[in-house]
Amino acid sequence: MSNKGIIFDLDGTLLNTLQDLADTVNSVLKGRGWSTHPVDAYRNFVGDGLTMLIRRAVPEDVQDQSVINECILAAREEYSRRWANRTAPYPGVLEALEELARNEIPMAVLSNKPHEATLHTVGHFFPDGYFQVVQGALPNGAVKPDPEPALEVAARMGLKPDQVYFLGDSNVDMYTALRAKMTALGAAWGFRGREELLQAGAHYILESPQELSEYF
Repeated sequence: MSNKGIIFDLDGTLLNTLQDLADTVNSVLKGRGWSTHPVDAYRNFVGDGLTMLIRRAVPEDVQDQSVINECILAAREEYSRRWANRTAPYPGVLEALEELARNEIPMAVLSNKPHEATLHTVGHFFPDGYFQVVQGALPNGAVKPDPEPALEVAARMGLKPDQVYFLGDSNVDMYTALRAKMTALGAAWGFRGREELLQAGAHYILESPQELSEYF
């Protein structure tokens, strides 16, 4: 294949962040006297940024924007205390990144997590500097599945879209890849699973991070 580089999603692809995200939002909900959700419910709540996560988690009858804004601020504060409690790279991720780095494959991260949180998280869990570009959601900026951020990351990597694999665990990631004219790789080990990835148009499905080396 002609592909020369790869852009990774973060949550659900490189890192299993589900428990810490669930604990964060459930803490916010509980603090307001609302019902909490099982951890597995958050598999379908995450992926579209913090605002959508909060909207999906709070009760339907309290969707007023001022309430949502208050919950977003509370969640940011709570997550700042919890973000590394139970989060960890998926098994095989560090080994796969090391092999790609040895073979001088350009790598980047693109997340819908706020930009500063993305930088901090990647720096903490991947301190070896595998990534040429680390990009999160910027204030008033486009987020996945808008292809603009992915195209900007590819340009900063010095690559054309058709030279890039985009690896993610959700339909949002697959839509991003397809709209950006990149090769869409689905991470079946992540939050959403194989079926959603296939329905969203994934070109290939990876069952484990170790399979990454086959594509280079």
